[in-house]
Amino acid sequence: MPVREDTADLALVSAAAKEAGDIAKSFFGGHYKSWDKSKGNPVTEADIAIDRRLHQILTAARPDYGWLSEETEDDPARLAARRVFVVDPIDGTIGFLKGKAQFATAVAVVADGRSVVGVVYNPMTEEIFSAAAGSGAHLNGEAIRVSERQDIAGCHMLGPRDMFVHPAWDEPWPEMTIETRSSIAYRMALVAAGRFDAMMALSPKNDWDVAAADIIVREAGGRVSAHDGAELHYNGRDPVHPSVVCAGPALHARLLDRVRHLKLKRN
Repeated sequence: MPVREDTADLALVSAAAKEAGDIAKSFFGGHYKSWDKSKGNPVTEADIAIDRRLHQILTAARPDYGWLSEETEDDPARLAARRVFVVDPIDGTIGFLKGKAQFATAVAVVADGRSVVGVVYNPMTEEIFSAAAGSGAHLNGEAIRVSERQDIAGCHMLGPRDMFVHPAWDEPWPEMTIETRSSIAYRMALVAAGRFDAMMALSPKNDWDVAAADIIVREAGGRVSAHDGAELHYNGRDPVHPSVVCAGPALHARLLDRVRHLKLKRN
């Protein structure tokens, strides 16, 4: 059974994410400022506005919770908090900048290193994926489940095509239908909903990229890990993971068999 605290937090986070979505819609396709935090890492006025509003709503309601967000200077006080909000105001900012409806607001509540509440909201498609530990995963209030596909060959994969066709692989990947989306969280949520069979990223991802979708995938019956099979633990001193693989249990195991030997950098 879900913990009452998780249920209350899910309601809070869902309402906050929807308000964030209204802000995103007001900027989307319009004129706004953007700049690079680092090479290939853009941020916009919309990211900042959403981050500030989410911080205002969530910390006012839960002043004892920690806070970790892509667009807020890290406060080490989060490490001592019993529960922590982990936030990406706009996951998929590059897509947002290009006018593609492939971005999402991602908000998680993390306790003891694991996400226990998660919401991933794409305001342009009006899809709100949500989960709380023990309560199942939902899309717009309807229960969702990962696909039951077991084989890599013929699966619907979310990931960069050039990664799978790279000549460095000892054994070529079998034929798959490969697509991608700008947002990592949105990709994972689509796997949770069974629209795609798997998602794989063999490059570093931050807590805020994956924490919210992690609990959604797990509550939908799927598995989430690094490429070597290690569970993803959140709210550590260095909130970065070397990779992410998510799929239904059987397919997840087969994907790990192909990639667990890789030596990847964390950042």
